[in-house]
Order: sequence, then C-alpha cells, then structure tokens
Amino acid sequence: MIGWARRTLLPGGSVLVGYLTRELLSKVFATAAVIIALMEVLALLEQVTEIMSRHLGLSGVLYYAVIRLPLLFGNAMPLAVLIGALITLVHLTSSNEISILRAAGLSTPGLFRLFMPAVLGLGLLCVAVDDQLVPRSEIAQARWWNSTNPSPNGVSRDVLFRTGMTLVNIGGVAHGGRELHDVTVYRREDDGSLQKVIHLPTVRYFINRWSGVPDHSLTVLSPTRVEQADNTDETRLVLDWPQALTPDVLMQLSENTPLSISTMLRVLRNEFPSSQSPAFFMTEILGRIMLPLTFTVMLLLAIPVVYIPPRAGTRSWLPVWCLGAGLVFVVFQGLLRALGNAGTLPSVVAVFVGIVIFILGVVTVLLRIEER
Repeated sequence: MIGWARRTLLPGGSVLVGYLTRELLSKVFATAAVIIALMEVLALLEQVTEIMSRHLGLSGVLYYAVIRLPLLFGNAMPLAVLIGALITLVHLTSSNEISILRAAGLSTPGLFRLFMPAVLGLGLLCVAVDDQLVPRSEIAQARWWNSTNPSPNGVSRDVLFRTGMTLVNIGGVAHGGRELHDVTVYRREDDGSLQKVIHLPTVRYFINRWSGVPDHSLTVLSPTRVEQADNTDETRLVLDWPQALTPDVLMQLSENTPLSISTMLRVLRNEFPSSQSPAFFMTEILGRIMLPLTFTVMLLLAIPVVYIPPRAGTRSWLPVWCLGAGLVFVVFQGLLRALGNAGTLPSVVAVFVGIVIFILGVVTVLLRIEER
C-alpha cells in the first residue's frame, strides 16, 4: 500500500492526479450548472415579457436562453471553481483522505500541485469560450434582438465610434444592424481639425457598402468660415467606411458586446473601428489571458480547508471564511478592472495587483497554520 502511494506521488504518476481531477471537475461543473441555471432564470424573468410581446413564442424563449449560455458560462466559472474546490477539499478532509495522503508524505504544496492540471485546464477552456464563443453568440443575440424589434426605427442608440480620422455618431440601429438612422459623419484632416460634417437621416448596407442620402452638410473652409449646403437633388452618397465595418460590427458597437483578443489587437493598431479607449481593450486582453492564474488563486483560497480537524467535519466555519475571501477577491478584481477600463489605473496594475495581494495573503495564512 505504501509503495503504491509513493508511486502515485511521483511527478510522473497519474493515478492520484486523475482521481483528484475527476473529483474537482465533477464538483466544478455541477456548481457551474447550478449557477448558470439561476442566472438563466433571472434573465428570463426580466426578458420573457418582452419576448412574448414580440410574438416570438416559446421558441424565442428557448433561443434566448441557449444563445446566452457561453456568456453565462464564462461569468459563472470563477465562482464555480472556488465552490467546487471547497466542496472537493472538504469532502476529502472529512473522509480522512487528506490525513491518509499526509501520512503517505504528501505536503500541502504537493496537494496544490496535484490539482493544478485541472485548474489550468479549466482556465484555458474558459479563455477559449470567452475569446471565441462569447463574441459570436453575443453578436447573434444582439442581431436577433434588434431585427425582431417592432419599432420601424429599431433601437435608439447614441453610438459614437471612429474609423481612421472619421468620427461617426448614430442615433438608431435597425434590421439587425443593416439600417442606421440619424447618422452624423465628422470628417477630419490628418492633424485632427474638422473638415466636413454630413448628416444622413438613413444609411443602409447593400452589397458590402454603406450608403444614404444626406439632407445637409457643413464644410469648414477656414477657422472663421463655414459653408452650409442642402441636398436638394437627393444624390445618394456611398460612404467611404472600410469593408470591415459590417452590420455585425455595428451591432457590436451599439451593444458593446465582447470582442476576441485578435480583434482587440486590431483595434489597438487602429485597424478596426472602436467605441472604447485603448486602456479598456488592453485591460480586457490582460484579464482574459490571466484567467488560468485567476482560477489558480481560487484554488489557493480553498486550500486552507484541508486543515479542518476531521472530527469537526461540516461544523467548521473555515469553508465559509474561504468562500467569503473568494467573493472579496472577485469584487476587488472587478473594481480594479473597472479602474483599468476607465484608464484610471495602468492595465498591468489593474489586472495583477489583486492577484498578487491575494496570493501573498493566502500563503501567509498557510504558513501561520503550518507553524502551529
């Protein structure tokens, strides 16, 4: 028996790692399913009346619930990892499995390392979902929601974005992003000075081009002279917007749906239209890349429960304190991310400071417990 235990604890052993991984993943996914179900119920309670008023029926309710699953999965996973790790470790401790592993020579850092493959795998899975599935599902949901709007002018949005040196303000989006209302185009010189202002009541997307009939325009001839012109012959103007500015992109700009990392990098290189600051995209990129490290912190916050005396069982308050610390970490990280998105804090500071503080705090607590 001792020889088997030592063999499984070797770096190349896989029996114990496989057992702990199965235990952790089953608890994490079960917890994620419960959290997602609760979030789905709350979202449907808010939107089901609007869905029925649009005569979308039960199919519309089901479509809305399914199309939001990737976003809810990404939102639920950090908390699911924390709760799943707590449940797993409490179960192992109360059933004396932790005591057996300690008797076989396994230390707390060693136990932490055994769980790391599962946690890092969950982190990479969440990165893939957030980066690839969530942007596509949210664009599809926004397109569907906009195209089913009964109003002929679509959804009223005050959307402001830039493409190159041109600024565009949109008052309304309709037909799934293929029709824009109350569009004002501000054309600027290379030095940023205003050159011309064009107002178009309606802009439509047809054959990969945006075009509309402007009703009036202003041309800046000099700092003190402006020429106003009305379009009396209703000449249609084809806007010189890039081909990358598709209806889906307009829907993303109007709804602020998530973007993939590759798209955000294009925004930072001024190759893609955006309605947010560079600090926002840099913070989002770093935060998404660091998800595996965030999940590692969640596991680390759950580790102290292995010091619960087996006789105490579920009567110990330590799991509650660990859960509270995890919630504080989520709130603290959210606050720092918000400051980073607004440009108040540097993106690196906004993403890494909370992680470093909580890692050092948990390590300090574990060292103090070991000294007792």
